[in-house]
Amino acid sequence: MYSLSEQQIDFILRDIKSRGVEMEDLQVSLLDHICCIIECELEPGGDFESFYRKTVSRFFKKELREIEEETILLLTFKNYYAMKKTMIITGGTSVVGFIAGSFFKIMHWPGANVMLLLGITIASLVFLPLLFILKTKEANSTRDKIVLGVATFFGMLISLATLFKVLHWPYANNMWLISLGILFFIFLPIYFFSGIRNAETKINTITSSMLILFAGGLLFTLSNIRPSKQIVINNLYAYVQSEDLLKRMQERMSDSIKADALYSKINADCQKIKSLILQDETGIKAISTKYENLDESMFFTEGGLGGEFYDKGEGAQLLSDLQAAVVKYNASNSSAQIPVAYSVLDIDMSKIGQYTNLSVLNSMVRIQMFLASAEK
Repeated sequence: MYSLSEQQIDFILRDIKSRGVEMEDLQVSLLDHICCIIECELEPGGDFESFYRKTVSRFFKKELREIEEETILLLTFKNYYAMKKTMIITGGTSVVGFIAGSFFKIMHWPGANVMLLLGITIASLVFLPLLFILKTKEANSTRDKIVLGVATFFGMLISLATLFKVLHWPYANNMWLISLGILFFIFLPIYFFSGIRNAETKINTITSSMLILFAGGLLFTLSNIRPSKQIVINNLYAYVQSEDLLKRMQERMSDSIKADALYSKINADCQKIKSLILQDETGIKAISTKYENLDESMFFTEGGLGGEFYDKGEGAQLLSDLQAAVVKYNASNSSAQIPVAYSVLDIDMSKIGQYTNLSVLNSMVRIQMFLASAEK
């Protein structure tokens, strides 16, 4: 067993201090551990300095002061490891959910929206905030913490904006544009001007800024700020004209026909489906067929259906009921049938994402027209 002298113990203590360990309690604790290892493992007459260098290297990866930094984190941030583990788990879960949900969405398989909702929500509201908290504890300057905060907020907002856009929820475009504004006018200037002041990070900052600007520009090209107003107007008036024609056809029908249970069922389902779509797009359940009453608040762009048409929502249930009712109607009317082939009534509800709001609206009007024209 090796016996350390006072001079060797003082040498170890000075070396610990010179390596950046400033906490006295930690210095004493490290000194005690290192001395115990040397006395137990070094043979009598062995090379003390060489063995000491090998021994002290066991306590760090790069520098000995890492222990002090880790100790400070543990003292001031007791849940550090639990939060770090949670961050890794939630990050992995969100990635799996997002990738799987995107694939299911592309294939129009059921459950896509649920997986996307879980994946993006976990990433935005759990993973990114935890990442920000852990990284700010490691950041040395207030400027770095501000950059991290702005970047985290941008990541949360752009993720939620994407989720809202995919699920056709309101305010998706507003969130998307606000997040891009934060990227271009807040995060990028702070990141760029704080980075180029440091000679060591100047080149990396310039390169990263160009990449961020390029990626942000690609995202901006996907933004539909001002859709063609003429196309929007034409679509609205085409739909209103169809509704006007349908109204005229229905006014010529007898009350006895209108009272028929199957006719009423099909017509009512079509009306409810149209009301859901119009409510999503305009905030009102019906648009007047009087052209002079139309205004810009009723204009809407062609896009995806709302979330109620997916995963057994109200719209999806109405379409399923309508399919069954039309099949029943066609079975009882061999001479005057409602066309089903190559229409919204001829698909599995898991593939409803193939149809836009306007195409389904017009499909409902055509079904009602066929129904009105077939009855005598």
